[in-house]
Amino acid sequence: MSIADLAVGGFSPLSTCDWPGELVATVFCQGCPFACRYCHNSDLIPPGPGAGPDFGAILALLDKRRGLLDGVVFSGGEPTLQKALPEAAAAVRALGFRVGLHTAGPYPERLVRLLPLVDWVGFDVKGPFSDYGRITGVPESGERAKASLVALVESGVAADIRTTVHASLLGEGDLARLDGELASLGLGPSRRQPFRAEGCRDEELLAG
Repeated sequence: MSIADLAVGGFSPLSTCDWPGELVATVFCQGCPFACRYCHNSDLIPPGPGAGPDFGAILALLDKRRGLLDGVVFSGGEPTLQKALPEAAAAVRALGFRVGLHTAGPYPERLVRLLPLVDWVGFDVKGPFSDYGRITGVPESGERAKASLVALVESGVAADIRTTVHASLLGEGDLARLDGELASLGLGPSRRQPFRAEGCRDEELLAG
């Protein structure tokens, strides 16, 4: 694969929130196999070439920003959907930037190959692994997410494990079960993120 094959849905030249404590540029990759009901980047779910700039143009801009940014985050959508992501991450590292990744872990095999190129991962845990289907719209998606999380823990790469909470989808009992499952993997409770109405297209969640 070539970096030219990376489908970019959007690009932010400066972000202070996509990698806590770091000044980064963020590449939003197009396409996601999940259709999470609370998704606030729903325009990035459909696969396709993406409406963002060519990745080569992004690299040219990053080359001029060496020394001004700490790193580059690949977000989405779901970045690991992109087969060209390892090449893109390697190109970013070659410019001297650290690499961050936002993922929900739908492709554990791809994540394992990518982790040696990554310095930090923001991992979205949707809920108890057996309940993923009602959030992502994909049956049994929790098993693949769990496999990815296990690989992440075993890699030792720094990570922020977070869970978006909407009361209609996750109650206190669900969150307690999730924390128990994370504890079995040697992790503490996930960081709770409040539901964001902006960009969400689920009318039931918006009404709730």
